Amino acid sequence: MERSYYQNHLDGFLKDDEDKILGILAKNNEFELEDNQRRAWIKQIKILKNIFRSINDGFIAFEYTIPRMGKRIDNVFLYRGIVFLLEFKVGLEEYYRHDIDQVYDYGLDLKNFHEESLDRYIVPILISTNSGERSLSIHINRDKVFEPICCNEFNLIYVIEKVAREYGFEDRQYIEWIESRYRPTPTIIEAAQALYKGHNVKDISRSDSGARNLNETTDYINEVINDSKKNGKKSICFLTGVPGAGKTLAGLNIGASRQKYEEEEHAVFLSGNGPLVSVLREALARDDNEYNGTLLSEARRKSSVFIQNIHHFRDAAIRDKRAPIEKVVIFDEAQRAWNKKETERFMKERGVELKESEPHFLISVMDRHEDWACIVCLIGGGQEIHKGEAGLSEWFESIDKFKEWEVHLSNRIIDSKYLKLNSLDEVELNCKYSFTEKLHLSTSIRSFRSENLSDFVRSLLNIEVDRSKEIYEELKYKYPIYLTRNLNMAKRFLKESSRGNERYGIVGSSDARRLKAEGLNVKVGIEVEHWFLSGKDDVRSSFYMEDIATEFDIQGLELDWVCVAWGGDFRYTDAGWEYKNFKGTRWQNINQEHQRLYKKNSYRVLLTRARQGMVIYVPKGNREDHTRDPEYYDGTYNYLRSIGIEEL
Repeated sequence: MERSYYQNHLDGFLKDDEDKILGILAKNNEFELEDNQRRAWIKQIKILKNIFRSINDGFIAFEYTIPRMGKRIDNVFLYRGIVFLLEFKVGLEEYYRHDIDQVYDYGLDLKNFHEESLDRYIVPILISTNSGERSLSIHINRDKVFEPICCNEFNLIYVIEKVAREYGFEDRQYIEWIESRYRPTPTIIEAAQALYKGHNVKDISRSDSGARNLNETTDYINEVINDSKKNGKKSICFLTGVPGAGKTLAGLNIGASRQKYEEEEHAVFLSGNGPLVSVLREALARDDNEYNGTLLSEARRKSSVFIQNIHHFRDAAIRDKRAPIEKVVIFDEAQRAWNKKETERFMKERGVELKESEPHFLISVMDRHEDWACIVCLIGGGQEIHKGEAGLSEWFESIDKFKEWEVHLSNRIIDSKYLKLNSLDEVELNCKYSFTEKLHLSTSIRSFRSENLSDFVRSLLNIEVDRSKEIYEELKYKYPIYLTRNLNMAKRFLKESSRGNERYGIVGSSDARRLKAEGLNVKVGIEVEHWFLSGKDDVRSSFYMEDIATEFDIQGLELDWVCVAWGGDFRYTDAGWEYKNFKGTRWQNINQEHQRLYKKNSYRVLLTRARQGMVIYVPKGNREDHTRDPEYYDGTYNYLRSIGIEEL
């Protein structure tokens, strides 16, 4: 992918005539050139040629790409070591908030993921060409990203020269900047949108050694699929990984890349996570509607073919006994597939007799193919959060009954989060199987600010105080974690930390019923599509911080900044964690071990949803309310403080 449609040293740009520049832009344009875009480019070329005659050096790029966001910046101007981002709104007389946030997002993206921008000043500028002049106000953040500056076509040069004069230095490393490595960490929503548009996972994922095996994993699974197709085999891959390591990203990439209709090779991404399916489908549909003009109803139909609810896939296979059209099936969060008891109970309520676990039935469906098929199971460790979720052991018991299948296993499959075995020698299957390190993603890439977050959360939940302290001291400067007992302070922290369109919101346990007294009602469901996707002007969005998302809403998804509201259902005492459910008018103990595990995993999910930082809100309680006695919360608060987590 070309980084820009047109780029040149400033003297070359000034010498090139307008028609030549326009021709190069049109030639490199990925889309059909519309009149509005053509007129906008002509206007930009005229403005920039006019104002840059007073400058004797620099480098200009038109339509510089930001792969993670699937967008291009109108212009990047490199001058005196400073990166100026010029976003034109030709003909506009106003500066709209969403336009300001857009150019701010470009600056933040370059600062976080573009190597040559890490130590440079980045100046986002919004140019509404017909607007009146604003007094120039300069505010610089600690990371050297300027607050967006708004100007018109006539005072643009004044802004550039003033900033360059005060903050610039001699620097002509233009080509180094243009060709710099871009190491993005997209949200799962951004990743799905980019992959759906045809980008490769290598375009939108980091390339550092910490996340290198994401590409290796994708390549390995594709080799298994190709081998199955070529030699008429049936194969299943079990991909493991720490929370946020990119399992879903790898699955989406495989699903998108294996849509080879001309070869009668169909792939589908399946998940039992209803909110994840709804959000990803809607995100793809909105994107298709915005950029391609596809009717929203048609866009939603298209996205529902690529991403499906696993239960709907199951129901279709019950009705139709033939082999499905899909040859490649990716099961996201496969550890959450239902065991036999839960499947039988659920189907019986619907008047259907099915005496098999979901893993067994789904393998049997793909086994209907006479030639080849491939299943990819994405396994998250320690993320079973609901009754009836089978975990990995159910998949092993099921695949053992299909002896002709080849099984490809992560070499970490024996870990306590998965099978809880002592060595690989203890794995016993009746079919052909092999182990590889390429099927384990060991490094979290959800938080680009800290790769140690999942380790910190694990240590915190396991009450490993010294280890928790050690990790917290390492990550707190890059990934802020704060503690508060004031909900309004927590909300203010989220608002003040967020820049541009960085998304923030409040999450809490589905059993934290008494947060209702704090104005956070976990029993009032959110509209997930709006909560995760809609903007700051939509009261249903996470930005309003009126609706709280639970572990079931947010598992597999993420926000930039999160407030975790800690409930009375999971309490720290001198004897360790206490596990509670709220029934009727009082708290009750949870005694069954698997139910306790679900509770702990719920908090593991909640504490690993933020990409950039979080605040943990622990209520003070109320002595006049027996369901919110302060002692239900004080122990947790003191424990978190003992780890070293700082107060707001």
